[in-house]
Amino acid sequence: MFPDMFKSIFETGTSLSLQPADFLLCLAVSLAMGIFLAMVYTYKTRYTQSFVITLALIPAIVCVVILLVHGSIGAGVAVAGAFNLVRFRSVPGSAREICAIFLAMGAGLTAGMGYLTYAVLFSLILGSGSLFYTRFGLGIPRRPDRNKILHITIPENLDYTQVFDEPLEIYTSRHEMISVKTTNMGSLFKLTWQITLKELAEEKNFIDALRCRNGNLEIVISRQETAPCEL
Repeated sequence: MFPDMFKSIFETGTSLSLQPADFLLCLAVSLAMGIFLAMVYTYKTRYTQSFVITLALIPAIVCVVILLVHGSIGAGVAVAGAFNLVRFRSVPGSAREICAIFLAMGAGLTAGMGYLTYAVLFSLILGSGSLFYTRFGLGIPRRPDRNKILHITIPENLDYTQVFDEPLEIYTSRHEMISVKTTNMGSLFKLTWQITLKELAEEKNFIDALRCRNGNLEIVISRQETAPCEL
């Protein structure tokens, strides 16, 4: 009895047609896995309700598709084309969102092939792994509060290529200019850097040193973060 749990439920049937009981069982397992994976995704991350609901339904959708195209090569190719159309009409998301979608699709694919026990184990193990890595901060940069975005406004006649090198070397451990933009009808330049401060307590002194070089125009230091993308 126990080894049968790891076999596909379609291997025990005598008919190749999809039975209502098997369909409902696969659908119920997929919905349960989708809810579990959606709850895992919301742990210590920024999210939107639409994405969480979508993530909860993806396993069931994939499961139904696999159930209906089971054994049909032509139908499988048509479904793959439809998924590609949906992909190119969506906004690229963060790495974690893409991983969550692939995880949900993998769970739905496994359930759709009838391997319900493997599907549940797959969701539990990878979902628990995601919770574990998030809980213990795998991959979080050291002292992320020191990572900042620096915006400096300068007059158009100021050569910005080296004028800020000295304070940047003194007060930051890393700095990289990422954009230069004209503003105010071209009379001003707005420069943007990604920086890592050496000491947070020296932030005011850093700003004062920059003010002496940009004519006391606007200086903005803000927290560095990745803007969330809703798929």
